[in-house]
Parts: sequence; structure tokens; C-alpha cells
Amino acid sequence: MTPLQRIVRQPLFWITLVLALFALPIGRSMLRRLPEAPKVFAPAPDFRLTDETGRPFERARLDGRVWVADFIFTRCAGACPLMSARMEKIQKRTRQLGRAFHMVSFTADPERDGPEELAAYARRYHANPRGWNFLTGPRDEIERVARAMLLGVGREMSQAGLMEIVHAEKLVLVDQRGRIRGYFDATDDGVDELVSALALVVNAAP
Repeated sequence: MTPLQRIVRQPLFWITLVLALFALPIGRSMLRRLPEAPKVFAPAPDFRLTDETGRPFERARLDGRVWVADFIFTRCAGACPLMSARMEKIQKRTRQLGRAFHMVSFTADPERDGPEELAAYARRYHANPRGWNFLTGPRDEIERVARAMLLGVGREMSQAGLMEIVHAEKLVLVDQRGRIRGYFDATDDGVDELVSALALVVNAAP
């Protein structure tokens, strides 16, 4: 009998082997780096605006919830349809969160986007009013909210001499304590990144 055969016949050899096989995946899981929670950028501002039904909508309604915001306008033929389509995708992917999550779209063109226009736009993207609201109000208030969220919204003169609406094209993630936790592109990859960050924030201790 060879030395190797003698070792294999020992019970201690098999006990050691089994323990090693169990310890390997446990060790790997302990060494695997857990995803870090998104950093805090700034506090989201308070506001009192009007939703697509004509009712008042205050920031306080979002306290205790994770929420995502963007700035769009209903006559936009550029980035807004893409952004709203991505918000619709987020709505579908977060249905299981219920009241723990909400979405808010601010109009960047409040002079022309009243509740009726916003309601029609909301229907276009199958927005569930229990979880996705569209807000309008005085322009200076909309622009104040955008600045406080570190985003740009306003008007500028085009080369053709026409006044154009300009707005940031980011989706903003805000946590349960009203803190901004990330800015994401309105792309499929951006939505994936946002949903991953959202899951970390939702599951974090308040």
C-alpha cells in the first residue's frame, strides 16, 4: 500500500476534505465586497405645487418614501419622450415596492403645462397616479426646486431667435430622509443603475 493510499484510508482525511469543501464557498462569500450605498449629494428642497388633477402636492407627501424625479414638458420633442419612457420602465420594475416608492415629474414649461395637459401626458405613459405624479406651478418655484436639486431648468434664446425651454436630462434618486442619492442618465443602462441604487436605498436602515 502506498503512502497516499494509507492517507486516503484515514477518517481524518475525509473529515478534513469535507470541511474544506464547505469552507471554500463560505470564505468566498465573506470576501466578496458588498455594494456600497449611494453617497449623499444634497437635501431635496421643500415645495408646494399642483399635480395633474389640480390638487396641491407638497414635498411632505414624499417623506418616508424613496422617490425619483425628473424635469420634462409636454410639448418637448427632444429628450422628454425618452425620459418619460424610462420613467414608465422604472414604474413597471418597482411595482412590488408599493407605497415605499414614488415618482415625480416636474414640468419645465409651467406656463403651458397646466393640470389638464399634464394629465393627458401622464396617460400617454400609463402613469399610475398612486405612484407617479406630474407637477406644475409658478415658474420661479419650479426653477428654485431645480436649482436646489443641482439641476438646470430655464429658458434661453435659440440661434433662430426663438425662446426655448432648457432642462436637465437626468433622473434623480432621493431617499426616505429627503436626501439626493444619485443622478442617472435616461438610458437603459441608466435605468439599470438607478434601480440597483434604489434597491440599496430602500433596504437601508432609515
